[in-house]
Amino acid sequence: MAPNQSNNIEPYTLLRASLALFEKSPAELDPEQLLKAQIQARNEFAIETRVLNSVEASSVIISDYELERALTEVRQRFENEQEFEDHLLTQSLTLDSLKAALFRQCKVDAVMEKIASRTPKISEVEVGIFYHSHREKFNLPERRQARHILISINPDYPENTREKSLERIQSIAETLKRKPHKFPDLALKNSECPTAMNGGNLGEIVQGKLFPELDEVLFKLRENEISQPVETEIGYHLIQCLKIQRAETLSLQKATPKIRKIMQERSRRICQRSWLASLPDIGSTKSGA
Repeated sequence: MAPNQSNNIEPYTLLRASLALFEKSPAELDPEQLLKAQIQARNEFAIETRVLNSVEASSVIISDYELERALTEVRQRFENEQEFEDHLLTQSLTLDSLKAALFRQCKVDAVMEKIASRTPKISEVEVGIFYHSHREKFNLPERRQARHILISINPDYPENTREKSLERIQSIAETLKRKPHKFPDLALKNSECPTAMNGGNLGEIVQGKLFPELDEVLFKLRENEISQPVETEIGYHLIQCLKIQRAETLSLQKATPKIRKIMQERSRRICQRSWLASLPDIGSTKSGA
């Protein structure tokens, strides 16, 4: 018996639970994992059924457009239609059963959004209380935007012995002394780091995120300054500091949007959980919402 057919568990719900828990399809799970996925799938299905049997669900309409959009999102995860159809088959799903499951999911999501919309807006007073009670959350460390070039050390390759790698990185460093604006081009052509495709861009860095040797050098550079070659356990680097953002404490005004979002999402979840807890058990309701 295929795993997603056992115990009459709805295949799509089991697939969702399996992916959420283990990032695998049910057929790829070992017996212990499969049991956990089945338990979660049953629980989720029971909760969804309570949602769909609620008074609030009776006024929620899912349009053909919404259903088709959900189906398109699933289809786009696959290279082609044949791969999509093969996947349905391996999960004991048909196109019709998938549409039915997506319709159910869309309706549950719409009902839960409807419940969340009842949450009152967060007031300025509440935002202020949160800010002054959690000041430490708004202390931002110094950040630096940086890019780098890596020439790795690998004695298995003649061009990547320690001596050759050092020669290569020194040659690049000499070029950058004359033409610092060429850094992105030289990173693209020479760097052996995946960031090469983006001109060596490392993004915004706080202390402690890079190799210690790079970290120490980066946080001593001036804006736009390029380091001398720096050796780490993986090779030689050149690193450039593009911008320095000094450590700061966000003001209440700057922090307000983030605080409001955090508090609003928390209130929405509390509202949804409270509403779910108030719903009658499946056995005390009429089935088939």
